[in-house]
Amino acid sequence: MINPNDIETFTVLKDANATAIYGSRASNGVVLITTKKGKSGAPVINFSTQNSVATVAKEVDVLTADQMREYVNANGNAAQIAMLGTENTNWQDEIYRNALTTDNNFSVAGSTKNMPYRVSFGYLNQNGTLLTDNLKRTSAAVSLNPKFFDNHLKVDLNLKGSLSKSQFANQDAIVNAIQFDPTQSVTAENKFDNYFEWTTGSGTTLVPNPNAPRNPVSLIKNKDDHGNTKRSFGNVQFDYSFHFLPELHANLNLGYDVSRGKGATFISADAAQSYSTRGSYHEYQSDISNQVAEFYLNYNKDLKAIKSSISATAGYGYYANKTKNLNFSTYRADSTTVISTPTFPYDQPENRLLSYYGRLIYTYNDKYTVSGTVRTDGSSRFSEDNRWGVFPSAAFTWRINQENFLKSTTVLSDLKLRLSYGVTGQQEGIANYSYLPNYSTSVNEAMYQIGDTFYSMNAPIAYDKNIKWETTTTINGGLDYGFLNGRINGSLDIYKKKTKDLLSSIPIPIGSNFSNFLLTNVGNMEASGVEFAINGKPILKNDFSWDLGFNVTYNKTKVTNLTASYDPSYQISTGGIKGATGYYIQSHTLNAAPNTFFVYKQVYGDDGTPLQGVYADLNGDGVINESGDRYFYKSPAPKVTLGFSTSVNYKQWALSTVLRANLGNYVYNNVASSFTSRASLLNSGAGILNNVPTSFFDTQFINNQLTSDLYVQNASFMKMDNIGLSYNAGKILHDHTIGNLTISANVQNVFTITNYTGIDPEVYSGIDYQLYPRPRTFVLGLNLGF
Repeated sequence: MINPNDIETFTVLKDANATAIYGSRASNGVVLITTKKGKSGAPVINFSTQNSVATVAKEVDVLTADQMREYVNANGNAAQIAMLGTENTNWQDEIYRNALTTDNNFSVAGSTKNMPYRVSFGYLNQNGTLLTDNLKRTSAAVSLNPKFFDNHLKVDLNLKGSLSKSQFANQDAIVNAIQFDPTQSVTAENKFDNYFEWTTGSGTTLVPNPNAPRNPVSLIKNKDDHGNTKRSFGNVQFDYSFHFLPELHANLNLGYDVSRGKGATFISADAAQSYSTRGSYHEYQSDISNQVAEFYLNYNKDLKAIKSSISATAGYGYYANKTKNLNFSTYRADSTTVISTPTFPYDQPENRLLSYYGRLIYTYNDKYTVSGTVRTDGSSRFSEDNRWGVFPSAAFTWRINQENFLKSTTVLSDLKLRLSYGVTGQQEGIANYSYLPNYSTSVNEAMYQIGDTFYSMNAPIAYDKNIKWETTTTINGGLDYGFLNGRINGSLDIYKKKTKDLLSSIPIPIGSNFSNFLLTNVGNMEASGVEFAINGKPILKNDFSWDLGFNVTYNKTKVTNLTASYDPSYQISTGGIKGATGYYIQSHTLNAAPNTFFVYKQVYGDDGTPLQGVYADLNGDGVINESGDRYFYKSPAPKVTLGFSTSVNYKQWALSTVLRANLGNYVYNNVASSFTSRASLLNSGAGILNNVPTSFFDTQFINNQLTSDLYVQNASFMKMDNIGLSYNAGKILHDHTIGNLTISANVQNVFTITNYTGIDPEVYSGIDYQLYPRPRTFVLGLNLGF
């Protein structure tokens, strides 16, 4: 990873030309990252350190041990009451911790014999809030920036390397901590490494109950999953300005990214999570090799005689990505007994992308700019018939404030009209060979016996030979404005996007392919919206300034086509949920937002309590069924997003904060829907007791009601992402001549205001089963430069 302290510029290209040039790699433009370079003169030394503690901001609200005992004593049978323990265990507290992190960076930048250089070193030790999660990374980087041939040839060489050691906690403990009975203790005297477990049988036949959740602490402590990663990446860029034509530049960029990650997973023989196999030991290794080669010619010329300037670019890009995954046998923990053997020693997926692009920009009198771009991309992820995509764009800019009728005004400092049209392509997330017929070889447990010999069987994999580029056409109109020499500035944009051949993994009819799921092009959709931004400086003095920023976006998206012929009743199920097999809670359908929730309308009693299994008969036929009474209800996408930032600077002090909000977004609370029922709490079929969320008291459902709109909740929110305070102490050493010191304190994920009852309302998929809580982090930083 690039160290944030090494980042000099971080720019998102939003104009249509830039979007089209990089259209196949980023649907909303491309992020350009330029690392810091060496400077001429004496060496400049810099040291920075950030030390933080991350805390769990919110846990799932489940029954306490006393609430559990009260309910079971009142509603359980004698056997269930006898299962109750005497402890008061908060299982979420048992698996989470306050996580300490230290991030340190040291750099030296300067120049020797006209060779600018920069060398940096970093060390990160980061704990996760889940027990045993840890990352240790040591990194180094060097940057050289020589110039040759009277500065006509500029060379930028950047090399970076890192060594990482990771310990991965068992995240299965998170969902088990929600379910596990709080009246039980963490430990007990038994043969399961002395952790309490639900069991069946007795004596020598005593085994963990296969239908019960495992002890959350045991899941973490008895699983050792560690890995080491060695990574090296870098690039060399040559920019040559021709001697005979200095307006013409040739630019060549060669880059690489290689890494090797290897590790092992060990589960002890006595651990209940793998008791049937007496534990396990499994190694893994993955080698990644990515290569980039880019070359372009750029010509810039001012034509003063006709008050014009032109800029022309033509280029080529080659991008190759290859991974080699080694497969190893899995063994029992306490012996050399093989549990499973891989069919193949390794797998080596790879893909390539070729790009050809050109751009022409013409500006007249510094007032009118017209540009056009075309990019052609070929991806190995598509068949030869669909491999290439062409992505054009055009844009027009009019600097209205440069017109004679506005030049004399002293209030207006900027007024610019922008019009653009662009097409981008999307091919990420597609399997490397999804257009080819492939076969998978069966695992050991599914081998076929002929005589005394067992044979692996081959089965075809689902594929779509006609899969092709997803394309998005965007039309945008924008206005940039500024007043009072820029103290008030901002922009207004109106846009419309049309996406064609949307890529999505969808369920398909049994027998139509070799699976019940297929990644394919499923239809078209439209999005339209308005963005408004305003920034201001209410106070601007020598020792005191105040900056404000506000933006708001309204966006509306709908599916416009799903079939070759118009069929308004056709829909595609999406959004698989937990709690039962084969349940989907979202759907694509015409004239509705993508992934709209598809649910039954819950009916409530006179006291406002939802009625068990009672839903509205929406079509009035007297029968409640999926085809007639499930309806499309709300969308996970927000209708409005807002952002606010402010910073106050007083002498050496600076205080800043960032807030943002989503309005109109809905989330399906899959945690509540899958766990909140009497059948889950008094699990007589499994012979255990389970904990449930406290929302159980609001419903008193006997069985889970997975398709009720009760669990589609308004997840509008406002968040303060961070608040920070810094103090620039100035030069503190050698009579205040050297050693510039800055001290900072920052809090991330400060607060969230929402009516959503889950852990976090910000769930982009719209289905909340991501239980790892987002931490609240307190950071203390120090930066010292010489």
